[in-house]
Amino acid sequence: MATPTPQDPYQLRPEDIENPPTRFVDIFKRIGPGLILASSIVGSGELIATTVLGAENGYSLLWLIVVSCFVKIAIQNELGRYAIGTGETTLEAFNRVPGPRLGVSWVVWLWVLMVSMTLMQVGGMMGGISEILHDMVPALSVTAWVWIVAAGTAVLLIVGKYSLVERVAMGLVVSFTVLTVSCAFLLLKRPEFFSWTELAGGFMFEMPKGGFVTAVAAFGITGVGATELVMYPYWCIEKGYASYAGKRDDTPAWRKRAFGWIKVMGVDVLNSMVIYTFATIAFYLLGAGILNGMGLMPQGSDMVKVLSNMYTETLGSWSLYLFLVGAFAVFYSTLFASTAAHCRMVPDFLAMMGVFDKTNYALRIRYTRIFAVVLLFMPAMYFMFIQAPVLMVKIGGVAQALMLPVIGFVTIWLRYRHMPKQILPKGWLTLALWVSAVVMAFMTGYSLVMQAGH
Repeated sequence: MATPTPQDPYQLRPEDIENPPTRFVDIFKRIGPGLILASSIVGSGELIATTVLGAENGYSLLWLIVVSCFVKIAIQNELGRYAIGTGETTLEAFNRVPGPRLGVSWVVWLWVLMVSMTLMQVGGMMGGISEILHDMVPALSVTAWVWIVAAGTAVLLIVGKYSLVERVAMGLVVSFTVLTVSCAFLLLKRPEFFSWTELAGGFMFEMPKGGFVTAVAAFGITGVGATELVMYPYWCIEKGYASYAGKRDDTPAWRKRAFGWIKVMGVDVLNSMVIYTFATIAFYLLGAGILNGMGLMPQGSDMVKVLSNMYTETLGSWSLYLFLVGAFAVFYSTLFASTAAHCRMVPDFLAMMGVFDKTNYALRIRYTRIFAVVLLFMPAMYFMFIQAPVLMVKIGGVAQALMLPVIGFVTIWLRYRHMPKQILPKGWLTLALWVSAVVMAFMTGYSLVMQAGH
């Protein structure tokens, strides 16, 4: 007997309409997309780019990390609002932008370019995972582990075991985050690595004197990166928020439902921000305190060994394997969650290009499974040729940083031109949206100008 095709969450049906929860406890039970995003965020950006930035600059750029975590959530919230109000995916929304077109809007093609570059970042993560597994099982080379990781992840994505792996990965990431935050607190007892004066200096808004590529990469990756901003509405739709609100009909009942699910989404956004902000700050402090204090720089094949000092110098040498297990969880959850998201977005792009009918959900699933293999094979090949995880993560981070201002101002354009008027954000949220876009544009522009000057 043939397995029935799962219900298509991208098609809004009247029978799926559901009134939103009103009590906070019930609202909290319905969050989820942000947790997936957090498992994607607390990975290469935090464990590599953030710690490298701290190792290069000490505590002086702590403000950049904090700004990076806070400034982008207004964009994330607005894109989620748009998805709930219209039922459109992020790429469908981007395709509305006027200007040059080649099948789809120029903004969608910029997304394609960004993804092709961020696959370098994914390759860097695969390299990091493989280094960890090689340290645990030296009988297999790093190269062999790369292909084992790629094949195993592809199988998990194809057979649809995402929910189980996501729960396990999220549990490991939370555990590793708690341990890392604990290590950061232990810095308080290490005057050779920490002082309150240096910490306060991290909020003097000093611009980076060196390591501009790392700075712009960290801003692009930490917190909600450009890829996560594009991903988030897909997870909101697959969670059912748009289906529960129902197809827009401009009635008071629809408006009430839509606002209710937007409120649930807002709680989801804030919850994930708390998780990744604590993790990101902790990673930066460890990089700035321990790695910078010891004069160590994570790079090449010694990346994992150098990073492990963040644990062993605060908890003791016994914590090396604790770090390896935790680092594996962080890297792998990011690899899995980001690939799972891209597997959904690439078929969406192909449908927009007319390759297949987007209402054919069975065919969409087939393409999703095909790209589960393709989007893991390509990063593995990247790593075979480059084999420098830190550099590969920086390349992906810079690509994301360049895309951030585009996403910011496109989101503002969508808010004024295509957001249903019944669910427009309040004035302070619109102001936050503008501030977010301007700050992202300034930070990216400044970093690139200063890099060009060198």
